[in-house]
Amino acid sequence: MRHFISFLIFIAAGLGFSQSSVGIFNNNRDIGEPKNKGIASYNEGSQTYDLSGSGYNVWFDRDEFNYLFNEIEGDFIITANLKFTGEGENPHRKVGLMIRQSSAKDAAHVTAALHGNGLTSLQWREKKADSMKNPQTEITAPKTNYEILQLERKGDLVIMRAAHPGEELQKIGSHKIDWNGKVLAGLFITSHDENATAKAEAWNVRIDKPVPETYDPNEQGWIGCRLEIMDIDTQKRKVIYKKNGRFEAPNWMPEGKKLLFNMDGSLYNIPVQGGEITKFDTGFADNLNNDHGISLDGKMLAFSHHRENKPGWGSTVYVMPMAGGTPKLITEETPSYWHGWAPGNDTVAYVATREDNPTFDIYKKSVNGGKEIALTNTQEGEHVDGSEYSPDGKYIYYNGSSSGTMQLWRMKPDGSQKEQLTFDANNDWFPHISPDGKWIVYISFPPEIPVNDHPSYKRVTLKLMPAEGGVPKVIAYLYGGQGTINVPSWSPDSKHFAFVSNSGERE
Repeated sequence: MRHFISFLIFIAAGLGFSQSSVGIFNNNRDIGEPKNKGIASYNEGSQTYDLSGSGYNVWFDRDEFNYLFNEIEGDFIITANLKFTGEGENPHRKVGLMIRQSSAKDAAHVTAALHGNGLTSLQWREKKADSMKNPQTEITAPKTNYEILQLERKGDLVIMRAAHPGEELQKIGSHKIDWNGKVLAGLFITSHDENATAKAEAWNVRIDKPVPETYDPNEQGWIGCRLEIMDIDTQKRKVIYKKNGRFEAPNWMPEGKKLLFNMDGSLYNIPVQGGEITKFDTGFADNLNNDHGISLDGKMLAFSHHRENKPGWGSTVYVMPMAGGTPKLITEETPSYWHGWAPGNDTVAYVATREDNPTFDIYKKSVNGGKEIALTNTQEGEHVDGSEYSPDGKYIYYNGSSSGTMQLWRMKPDGSQKEQLTFDANNDWFPHISPDGKWIVYISFPPEIPVNDHPSYKRVTLKLMPAEGGVPKVIAYLYGGQGTINVPSWSPDSKHFAFVSNSGERE
């Protein structure tokens, strides 16, 4: 599966479900007849879920647990971080993700379960009133204490993946169940003790729906997007804005209180806590793409604007004062895509092709005039992109495919001493350096994506690694790509990172 979108469905089904909305879920209720009532609550500020539930178990031919769920039709993927809270409870208590045929206590279901003792497993009841049995109805993970769980419904196949923090998702197992139509999907918790109540926390909860492999957003319409902010220390994510349409590429404003992003050819501001968006005045430039950024002193804005009737899509680099004014053309030749400011605030870096050089290369040029300087010399079939200066000005970081896959590199500002930083089978793009100079966040595409391409609506990860090089770790699993982090996206204090994930319904 190569093309993905995210699609949240909130359908109030006429099946007697509780209509108490909790976060992204429409329904919360006890399944079976547990002695102690369970409940789920949602913290709007942190976008986390507190789960509590009782019940003898989710096993044999009937279940007792608390369920937080939506009714969903078609293929989808649900992902969440989960952990138990409180100590001294039954080691066989369970929390996790469940896809269920109905709310009946003996309904068929497939469950990704984290147990109190750390066991992680895929388990199922194939038909209504069937008995679940070991080992016939369970696949146990090779390692324990997974924190990130994922269930994917793909036709009649349900796939479980899991990851420890910082790791790639691994397939734990899959099972085919002959289900048609709508199902229930969400978070569950059971105490495995009729007289006790188990508690757990869930965060980074997302429901995503894949598109067909032939899906082309340019022809079939752009789906929605989420604007998200991540706390780098905790890796907890918050959605601050979403729209059933396209927007991309957030910058953090210098004062740290707003974000700047592009939508419909213009730039917009939004408070970091969410709220009303306001248009940022870029004068005559009203056909911007997703390459824009603020100088390190916070006084100037650079962006790429498409000029009509120009070759190479007409994209050229402009700069203007953040306080307002007329944009100033920096690159006459097209196409040119801005990507970085030098620390002196007088030079920009960009990628471009030229009449005598049809491959994309990295260039730099003074905003005060003069000739542009080529910093790379790519060969046919290669590509470079994402040029960004380190805060101390010692390096320009970028992504390039000269090794055969797209990897992260850095070089001196004069183009010398090129050094490869990542070495993996994925295709890595758009390195962004934290303002304190310590870290890189980048987007990683799976190997099946063409090496020089970075399309939208793909299963991608965001990764964090030391700026001097080192072992990367995964900090986010999402659907995204083009527009997710094309531009510098760090907060001024280096504690948060902003990005766009693909989600929602098509307009």
